Amino acid sequence: MSGTQNIDVLVVGLGPAGACAAEAAAMAGASVIAIERNRKPGLPVQCAEFIPLMLGAGIDGAAALRVQPIERMETFVADEARDITPDFPGMMVDRAAFDRHLIDRAIAAGATCRFGTPLRALSPDGIATLADGTEFAARIIIGADGPRSPVGAAIGVPNTELVETRQITLDLLETHTGTDIFLRPEIVGGYGWLFPKGNLCNLGLGVVPEHKDRLKPLLDSLHAELVDAGRVGRTIHRTTGGAIPVGGMVGPVGRLDESTALLAGDAAGLTNPVTGAGINAAVMSGRLAGDAAAQIASGDTDAAADYADEIEALFGTSLALAVRRRRELLAEYHDDHIPDPGALRRGWIAYPQYWTPHTGDAA
Repeated sequence: MSGTQNIDVLVVGLGPAGACAAEAAAMAGASVIAIERNRKPGLPVQCAEFIPLMLGAGIDGAAALRVQPIERMETFVADEARDITPDFPGMMVDRAAFDRHLIDRAIAAGATCRFGTPLRALSPDGIATLADGTEFAARIIIGADGPRSPVGAAIGVPNTELVETRQITLDLLETHTGTDIFLRPEIVGGYGWLFPKGNLCNLGLGVVPEHKDRLKPLLDSLHAELVDAGRVGRTIHRTTGGAIPVGGMVGPVGRLDESTALLAGDAAGLTNPVTGAGINAAVMSGRLAGDAAAQIASGDTDAAADYADEIEALFGTSLALAVRRRRELLAEYHDDHIPDPGALRRGWIAYPQYWTPHTGDAA
């Protein structure tokens, strides 16, 4: 234990969940160290960069990061005409700038944020060893470290269901204020998207890991289709990708000897298993985790259980429904059968069929 630093809270990961957790814990008076494996705040961007309007209103300064407003969702099912969901407000943001904004808030609140500092090991007795050899003994460890969370693995609750994604940034050749969703049977376990960003757009796909080798050809095909339609340019300005948890909530509370572990954001499986949307849940759960961590550090023995209850109350019902709809759609792939347009609609949030109780839904 020689050289081990004792702190109240160690936050692993400085995406939206980690930055919000670090800010909340520090503002409540806890000593906070937050670490991020990547060297630059907010980079690389692994996100479609859409946030709901309500979330943007709840973060001071977020409006200044807006690239453009979003008014509606347009869903393209197989080769049928588009369906328009008119009331779907939100905004596209510069995700790297958004993350940096949240990190700046955490630093201003008193958290120490370290970049280019991966977590090398997390021992069963709660000692965190960083890649540079630094050791921390934290009373509370907040895992905001993404879908393949080392903190979640250490407490025995890894995300076991993932979707793999690929996204390219292109020139957008027409003004657009909607998010476009492409539901096709060949995009197994996911969907395609086009999210506008002024003169640019993010075009991407997500599929089950078993079909990861199809990601690039499927995305290339969708890209070519939209080029032919005169909607996007051929030049690819940026390519990114990553995993999204789609199995529903894990944790979000565990123990490592005397340390309490709290999971937030993707690490807790709070990303919607159907849409892949996760920024809203990351910000909300991060704030709650930071508050809970400070309460635990001050001696509140109920704070961890209260955090778990709050997360369940906020996200449990919607996540459980999304998991069911996702699994129902995947069950349509059997023998030589693939989902028809009706099944694709039942599995997507824009349609009443998604929300209508199905056979097998819990009463």
